[in-house]
Amino acid sequence: MSGSLKYELGKGKHLASPFSYRVFSRPEMHPAKLLINPLQFRLTLDRLAHQLVEEHGDFSESALIGIQPRGVHLASRLRQHIQEILGGIEPRHGALDITFFRDDFRRRTEPLMAASTHLDFTVEGLKVVIVDDVLFTGRTIRAAMDALLAHGRPETMELAVLIDRRFSRELPIEAKYVGRSVDSLDSQKVRVLWSDHDGGEDRVELVNPTESNG
Repeated sequence: MSGSLKYELGKGKHLASPFSYRVFSRPEMHPAKLLINPLQFRLTLDRLAHQLVEEHGDFSESALIGIQPRGVHLASRLRQHIQEILGGIEPRHGALDITFFRDDFRRRTEPLMAASTHLDFTVEGLKVVIVDDVLFTGRTIRAAMDALLAHGRPETMELAVLIDRRFSRELPIEAKYVGRSVDSLDSQKVRVLWSDHDGGEDRVELVNPTESNG
């Protein structure tokens, strides 16, 4: 019938005469691909910790500072590994909130919820290692650098990340310490999951979104 709406079974289409309409569902996620299993996760953390000790010694002139919210988990784990390597010497460490230093802060329709900054030391003159779980566009790191400079002038700033999505950079920022480099699309999502925070085992997953017909 002219002007009637018909549904073509099995093809996810609505057909109307004289026009046709396609109805799409929300993006679905493929099953996650495991990038780093629990054993590889532990070995990667241990390697990063040894690299940091090789560069910074007993951390008497250095500090680990994790970016809120996910970078603090990596910083905490690295601190534990470094403390074991140094025979009980605990490296100086802290947590940094970057909420009000983000370049999209005023573009969001919903207000951002700020986390806490925990720095019980001055960064003035220290060799600071900024820590985050995933390096993507670089904008989070730029915000962290600005936020850190509000607390003093470090001697140097370096970056340690568990995952470097190396082909997704929008700013000229690179990490000195990298657990694993991952080639991924902007539409993909890298999830770093921590046993003591997210449940299950430590692991890293790559998730591929897909548009499916309704």
